[in-house]
Amino acid sequence: FFPSPKMRDNFLDTLVRNDTYLGTYPDQNHFNQFFNYDFGCGEINPAYVVNLQLLLASWRKKLLDLNSVLEEKFDTTHLNAEDDFVSYKGIHAHKVIFCDGIASMNNPWFSLLPFSPNKGEALIIESRELLHHHIFKKGTLLAPLAVEHTFWAGSNYSWDYKDTQPTEAFREQMIAHLQNWLKVPFKVLFHKAAVRPATVERRPFVGLHPHYPSICILNGMGSKGTSLAPFFAHQLVQHLIHDLPITPEADVRRFSRILGKAAG
Repeated sequence: FFPSPKMRDNFLDTLVRNDTYLGTYPDQNHFNQFFNYDFGCGEINPAYVVNLQLLLASWRKKLLDLNSVLEEKFDTTHLNAEDDFVSYKGIHAHKVIFCDGIASMNNPWFSLLPFSPNKGEALIIESRELLHHHIFKKGTLLAPLAVEHTFWAGSNYSWDYKDTQPTEAFREQMIAHLQNWLKVPFKVLFHKAAVRPATVERRPFVGLHPHYPSICILNGMGSKGTSLAPFFAHQLVQHLIHDLPITPEADVRRFSRILGKAAG
């Protein structure tokens, strides 16, 4: 749903140039009984929702069944890194890949990278009258979840935060937004908050440490981690196995000079 005439015009201009996934919704009044919207709506098709809770839980179980994961805190003081191998508590490998989110800000090999973490919050709501086969957006996202009649409402971006806990300010703001947007009743079930490992350049950190070739990183995905992490994980694997290139904008070697300070 377009929040302003300008946003509608921008969408239509983009549609003229490339209509592969964009379209004007055939019946502009189709959602009138559910939403307040004054400037029409457009459609992105196809669009998908990934049930991350089920996906991650299932993958964790598979790794446990294969005896391929240790569920313990990784202690960097026990990692010994040479040019062509690493060792950690009796484990020997060619590479170690750090996928440690905001913890990389305290990682001795990558702490100097220009992280710019930001906090996001979201509400999980229940609405029994709202359509469950679309993802809706008007300023904020309203996405159907696996449990019928439940939706993700969020999220925001905050670079100035005191802790990682949900805030009453966001809750009140989001409820007010939903009350203005929705014509159907809803109930707040949960309030979530977390910190994203975003970066100053809004570009990921991927690849081999320029001064410690046995140490790698896959991080800095920000708010697009669900799509960027699988993409760059595959790219990193192809780089390690087949020496294929990493996208220059994401390659951590662009910070060779900065990371050289940590290398001593």
